Amino acid sequence: MYPDDYPAQTGADDPKVNTFTDPLTGLGNRRRLMDRVRKLATERADDPAPFSIGIVNIDGFKPINDLFGHAAGDEILCQVAHRLRACLPDGGFVARIDSDEFAFVLPLVFEKRGAEKIGRMFKDVLSAPYDLGDRNVRLSASFGFAVYPFAGEQFAELMKSADTALYRSKRRGRGQITVYSEEIAEEMRRGTEVEQALRRAIIADEVAVHFQPIVNLLDGSIQGFEALARWTDRELGSVSPGLFIPLAEERGFIDSLTETLLKKAAETAKHWPSHMFLSFNLSSAQLIDPAIAFNVINILNSVGFDPRRLELEITETAMMTDPETAQKVVEELRSIGIGISLDDFGTGQSSLGRLRDFAFDKVKIDRSFISEITRDKPSEHIVRAILAMCEGLELKVIAEGIETPAQAAKLIELGCRIGQGYLFGKAVDPEAAMALIHAEEESRIRNSTVYALRG
Repeated sequence: MYPDDYPAQTGADDPKVNTFTDPLTGLGNRRRLMDRVRKLATERADDPAPFSIGIVNIDGFKPINDLFGHAAGDEILCQVAHRLRACLPDGGFVARIDSDEFAFVLPLVFEKRGAEKIGRMFKDVLSAPYDLGDRNVRLSASFGFAVYPFAGEQFAELMKSADTALYRSKRRGRGQITVYSEEIAEEMRRGTEVEQALRRAIIADEVAVHFQPIVNLLDGSIQGFEALARWTDRELGSVSPGLFIPLAEERGFIDSLTETLLKKAAETAKHWPSHMFLSFNLSSAQLIDPAIAFNVINILNSVGFDPRRLELEITETAMMTDPETAQKVVEELRSIGIGISLDDFGTGQSSLGRLRDFAFDKVKIDRSFISEITRDKPSEHIVRAILAMCEGLELKVIAEGIETPAQAAKLIELGCRIGQGYLFGKAVDPEAAMALIHAEEESRIRNSTVYALRG
């Protein structure tokens, strides 16, 4: 075992350096980290005073190598190592354990709040610009912590717990800090259980598509339907799409799920009257997939559904993940006749300039504004401004989440003509959606007959 201040600059021929030191940064490596943790655990075995270990992963590091080359990536890693080493608290130790992943031991950090405090300090230090000579680069970092002995007593257990916490941070977005707990472990186990069941359900064709009507607010006539995924598992029961859709994105099988759902939705929608459209949601992962237009048109051709009757919904957040690629995807989809709707407008990160630059056909006002529109003046003013802006840009508008007649009346007063929500119907299965269409056709025929007789 070598002391924590074992010099990084010791000669390269020294076997101690080769065995315990990362050659790029001069920090300790995984083996040195393992020895340091084992030593500390042994010292505290009789009276297990806690200590913490953490893992930090640089968010979005791979594109740095792709854009600027590996030399730039190596320079950033060396700067990260320098910053971490410079701001370690007393007794701390840091190692590089993977390409863009570092780990540290904090002997004097005993509990969750202390770990989170150190994490926030590291996060701030690592978020400062990195100097690459002719340019500066900003990056964020995600953290996972584990506290000995609660999260494990052996090195492997502690690292697994810290890695679980890091994975949860990554799921929550960039720059997050998570300290391992049994609740988090249970959440991860539940996620794995749902993932395995969902994969089986996709293969067995057990994920259903339901349809929520989108109507003309003036007369209630159905303009189209939004397709929404529904899944009930024999063991798990009804699983919310708010859980299984993001899970499919995170675990990398959203493509197979989407293809299955789009095919089902198109097969149903082709039997609707030709003036009705099908609205379908694209995930952020698909919006930056150059092959998505090809995949979508193949599905529509296999079903025999007119692409001009399809509207794909994308969110502001998904659009901002990679704006340039997303814009190319949007343009390619529109070139084959598919309409593009910007979903949840007003809650994401896009600027008005980005709204102008993208070729959208419709904007969907987020339900959070609609729910307050009759009792909150700021929400009313926001909706009014969105409607005026979209009119200037020649964009159609759909209001989401309409639940009361008063909300519908206020939207009509403000100039909105299309909407959806529980006031007009929840999402229903294909048979019930067709029944709604037939009921509307019969009502129209009856009204036409009455009008003719009165004439």
